[in-house]
Amino acid sequence: MALRQIRREGDDILKKKCKRVKEITPAIIELLDDMKQTLHDVDGVGIAASQIGQLKRVVVVEFEDELYELINPEIIESEGTQKCNEACLSVPGRCGDVERPFNIKVRATNREGKEYEVEADDFLTSIMCHELDHLDGVLFIDKATNIQMINEEQLRARKRARKKRMQERKMQRQGVIKKRAGRR
Repeated sequence: MALRQIRREGDDILKKKCKRVKEITPAIIELLDDMKQTLHDVDGVGIAASQIGQLKRVVVVEFEDELYELINPEIIESEGTQKCNEACLSVPGRCGDVERPFNIKVRATNREGKEYEVEADDFLTSIMCHELDHLDGVLFIDKATNIQMINEEQLRARKRARKKRMQERKMQRQGVIKKRAGRR
């Protein structure tokens, strides 16, 4: 495994459409491993292969202690809408509001070559849609409204809030606390 450099806004590769993976090779397994390590190193929740310079339809998402390795992912169902405040490893220092579905179902292939489906809602939907957009050369700022500059302290506060929210969701799913009224 190796840390990979995150490509930043202005790098042409981020605007290109990624190609489908035709075969799960050792190079694809290495790519997945490197993406996971890079994601952990930057304390992110999702990364697309194009963000590390690889034009392959591969995404890694880590959410609520669950790792999703998505090869050739596609959204096969979606419903509802939500406004998500997003930021991106490839667009440091900015955040903005993006309209996303509230629920999605994604079909993908795993590292063993088996097709599977993931049902997502709320924040996980936002993460998956954001990363799948990268595979089509779309950055969140291409869709966002209310784009704002954020400094390092605000970024750290966002990460703390994200971790707290993910912990609360995990506890809700385990039945430890009741879902807050009015929150979807």
